[in-house]
Amino acid sequence: MQDCDFLIIGAGIAGASAGYFLSRHGSVALLERESAPGYHTTGRSAAFYAPSYGGPNIRPLTIASGPFLRQPPDGFSDSPLMHERGALYIARQDQLATLDAFAAALQVLEPDVSRMDGPAARALCPVLREDYVAGGLFEPECSDLDVNAVHQGFLRGLKQHGGRVVTDAAASSITRIDGLWTVETPSGTWRAPVLLNAAGAWADDVARLAGLAPVGMQPLRRTIVILPPPPGFAPTWPVVLDIDDHFYFKPESGRILASPADETPSDPVDAQPEELDIAIAIDRIQQAADIPVRHVENKWAGLRTFSPDRTPVVGFEPDAPGFFWFVGQGGYGIQTAPMMGRLAESLIVAGRMPEELDGFDVAAASYAPDRFR
Repeated sequence: MQDCDFLIIGAGIAGASAGYFLSRHGSVALLERESAPGYHTTGRSAAFYAPSYGGPNIRPLTIASGPFLRQPPDGFSDSPLMHERGALYIARQDQLATLDAFAAALQVLEPDVSRMDGPAARALCPVLREDYVAGGLFEPECSDLDVNAVHQGFLRGLKQHGGRVVTDAAASSITRIDGLWTVETPSGTWRAPVLLNAAGAWADDVARLAGLAPVGMQPLRRTIVILPPPPGFAPTWPVVLDIDDHFYFKPESGRILASPADETPSDPVDAQPEELDIAIAIDRIQQAADIPVRHVENKWAGLRTFSPDRTPVVGFEPDAPGFFWFVGQGGYGIQTAPMMGRLAESLIVAGRMPEELDGFDVAAASYAPDRFR
């Protein structure tokens, strides 16, 4: 039996970021079901930092995470976490109304975004087809993120503060006895007054194991393919996104990373790509851009897990003292990780929202699990 102050189930980006900040206040143990942290969603992310990405409760978390990601604390990483990229949202003629509405909403948050016509959009990425792209919106704040550096930085900081990362530690039993949550795993039994459920796609399973009602988390499979570079390829092209979120592509290590932006409901599993989704990705990309595809160089899939309202679930379970939900980051987990970790820290330690979010129209109730009860 091993005791700590904060016990976290799940060592992906959610658990790692929460553990990093909580380790400043007490002992932390991070329990990971796999043999290495980040095996599932975190390790398969094609993350980029885009303040425009997500709804009104996501964007403040992303924007407030920007300073940390641009200039992380000393010792957090040996290399930069962000690399300038820029995002180009494109629209066909029949999508221009959607593009204009998106531009109007985004310019409130980011005055530097630029609405442009078709030729200007195609100048930023010359493989885009003239008969497809009628307009665009350029977001200069978008950057690539080094997912591994972000994740490992949180884990390194956690360990430097005395925290432990325990692998091959899938929870087999969760009980609360005498004010302590007790979690039995193949790698030992752990106890703590505060238990964080950061289990991603397995979050509802963890809740059931603890005798609690699920909140309705839904894992959605997303497919990524790596394609050979087309003629005229330039590594400086922006990430190109369909305004209706039907596909995106971007340069990646001298090649093209592309996705059909699929969201196929899935059980919590080790996700694998399906041939139909790969074919859909290629078809959608080729409709919009002159990118010949002779073969697929690599492919993978990951699960992006959402709550019913697609907003993260962060807060104590009302009917179970000390049980803290920290799930539902969906496709925004990497870019929001610093502020999500701060949110968990502030709610658990101080019982309030972090001061970095004071200037935004968000409240603890926006993320609390009881909004689904």
